[in-house]
Amino acid sequence: MRRGPLALALWPVAACFGLLVRFRQLLYRWRLLNSQKLPVPVVIVGNVWAGGVGKTPVVMALVRHLQQRGIGVGILSRGYARQSHDIREVSTDSTAQEVGDEPLLIARLTGAPVWVGSNRVAAGQELLQHHPKVQVLVCDDGLQHLPLSRDIELCVFDERGVGNGWLLPAGPLREPWPRRSTQAITCFEMTSGDLPHKGQHRIMRELADYAVRGDGTRRSLKEWHQRPVQALAGIAKPQVFFDMLRTKGLTCLHTQALPDHDDLDHVRIDAALGEVFCTEKDAVKLWLRHPEAWAVPLVITLPSEMIQALDMRLDTKLSSSHGLQTS
Repeated sequence: MRRGPLALALWPVAACFGLLVRFRQLLYRWRLLNSQKLPVPVVIVGNVWAGGVGKTPVVMALVRHLQQRGIGVGILSRGYARQSHDIREVSTDSTAQEVGDEPLLIARLTGAPVWVGSNRVAAGQELLQHHPKVQVLVCDDGLQHLPLSRDIELCVFDERGVGNGWLLPAGPLREPWPRRSTQAITCFEMTSGDLPHKGQHRIMRELADYAVRGDGTRRSLKEWHQRPVQALAGIAKPQVFFDMLRTKGLTCLHTQALPDHDDLDHVRIDAALGEVFCTEKDAVKLWLRHPEAWAVPLVITLPSEMIQALDMRLDTKLSSSHGLQTS
């Protein structure tokens, strides 16, 4: 993203927005506004870029890592684009309309308790009341949700980095970067030729070598190398998914790029165009009408140095007040 004429014209507005953001942060830092601390450590996985950067796959990779360590994990989310407004637990038979597509995906793929609510503090209290063995709460999004006190912040960027480095509306950022926080760990998506800067970690994203259907059937992507298929995606960057499918050897003759979090109710699939492929996030909605669709999982690799840094901070919190289970 460039600092072109339009960005320059909007810079004064962005500067005023930045002052408001900084003032709000200072109110919490000076304790004129209160951040409430929950009885277990809280890890926020969020972003400063306005729009999707792929936080949810990072959340699931982090949750799986903690589960492998024998740590009880619960997840909090606002439940973006859901039609309900209460605080509720996500079950595997919930619908995306009730709880949001990303919380539903997390619940189904991790098996961890997931609660949604715009008030993350209240949602966290409800989760802990119903699941007292939870030792760590991971919050999907909420970096700017300052009423919730946090112990660790994981700031996620995709290949666009910080764009032109300016705040909304002159740039893509919700708040000034870098963050003035000793709790933050930063991770960027790896792009060709990138070298990490000090304090930054590189994550790797790629599609799995298989696809899953609504009935649980799993097949290798190699089975479609000799025949055309179609694909749809209702995510922040649909073209990235289509390109990744082609990298895996699939020939996508027809693609449907849909808005992020689209409900997919209006989607029409023409079987004559070949079998249809989608993301896992789309599948939790699409399978209700098209169980024959194939979802291709996204595989996230978290760098070992980032995991070590996070574990070191988290273990200190757990050993001091909550105790740490070992597998």
